[in-house]
Amino acid sequence: MASRQELQVQKKREQETREESTIPARVFVPSADIYETQDALTVILEMPGVEKSNVDVRVEDGVLSVVGKLDLSKYQGLQPLYIEYNVGHYSRSFQLSSKVDQSKIAAELKDGVLSLTLPKVEQAKPRTIDVA
Repeated sequence: MASRQELQVQKKREQETREESTIPARVFVPSADIYETQDALTVILEMPGVEKSNVDVRVEDGVLSVVGKLDLSKYQGLQPLYIEYNVGHYSRSFQLSSKVDQSKIAAELKDGVLSLTLPKVEQAKPRTIDVA
């Protein structure tokens, strides 16, 4: 008989910052899933409420940084009766390996989910070697 497991809700983790922020809002670490295929790595980040124009994806010194900012003006003056989650911006960074072709990274945002495709360099892709 198979055991039954209940799904656990993951709470938002607030980003632990080492520097002072000039933005008067909380910053959260978005949940991420990372998948690997023969040709690329795919990183999926959840950033609900963030619009395309407010997403910044950049690579600098081998670090992939993603920042998603909410339009906080939508929340001005609201007096919530009940709150299940906190509202804030999102920020996450990943140290890239030399197997990632940094010049070909692509990003797509749809329904609050950011999908990043990190293609592998040719030398990192598996290949078949003919035997003579």
